[in-house]
Amino acid sequence: MESADKRGWDELLPEVLGLIFSNLSLEDVLTVVPRVCKSWHKVVKGPYCWQIIDIEEWSDHQSHLNRIDRMLRLLITRSNGSFRKLSVSRLHYDHTFSFIADNSRSLQILRLTRSKISDSIVEQLADRLSGLTFLDLSFCDKIGSRALEAIGKHCKSLVGLCLNMHPLDMWDKPLQKDEAHAIATTMTKLKHLELTCFCLDTTSVLEIICNCRNLEFIDLRGCWDVKLDSKWVKDKFSKLMVLGPQVVDHSEKHCCWESEDSSYYSDSVYDYESWDEFDDDGRLEIILYEGQGEDSAHDWPSSP
Repeated sequence: MESADKRGWDELLPEVLGLIFSNLSLEDVLTVVPRVCKSWHKVVKGPYCWQIIDIEEWSDHQSHLNRIDRMLRLLITRSNGSFRKLSVSRLHYDHTFSFIADNSRSLQILRLTRSKISDSIVEQLADRLSGLTFLDLSFCDKIGSRALEAIGKHCKSLVGLCLNMHPLDMWDKPLQKDEAHAIATTMTKLKHLELTCFCLDTTSVLEIICNCRNLEFIDLRGCWDVKLDSKWVKDKFSKLMVLGPQVVDHSEKHCCWESEDSSYYSDSVYDYESWDEFDDDGRLEIILYEGQGEDSAHDWPSSP
């Protein structure tokens, strides 16, 4: 006989369910969880599942960029401004970045890889991102020294920065001395810095490592103009690990360090009792989730 004091899954506190759901795959949270019962539907729709918003892989495969904008607005609204981490790729609109900044009171980790946001919008809104501890702007070819200086001045808790670039995008670019100077003079608390294929010379790198005395790791793979004396670095900065400039393994992915473990969170508002009772958000989500194109290899599995 089952114990009378056993509680059903649907009776767990919303914050506990949100924590449990964070261990599921993105696909399961999107298509399965909301249809299990009304209480799970409610939890997935609320802020407890949105402390971490990670749609980087999903956004990488969107053929219509406006879907990324709409998805972000939906999920950030769901979080009620309580999200601590946001990961998204190919963000193209400055007004979307502005929306993120306006709702970032709890944001600590921000990854905007392969995005086209402008230097000026980041410079303008950096003061609203003061809680950041980790920032990834890899492959964002419009970000320059102005944005980096503003981030350094306003994000005083920043300890991790990634500015990895693609070698083809940097082929004919001049040395990025202003960018290096902005990092060296305004981000002195950095512990982890990734600058693969950045246009740097030895002088710029020395300025960074001499000013950022807390640095424990710097990735310089593909920075072919940098010539560091490894013995001097080891003697002078015993805690610093330097990777590169040689690229040992071309298939190796850059190691994007973060101050917290990543988890997938996502959302769906499918009504588990009736397909005819979607609210406006539900209709929007169906378009966002399922509109991936006929050739997509990343379609979500069918709901049970």
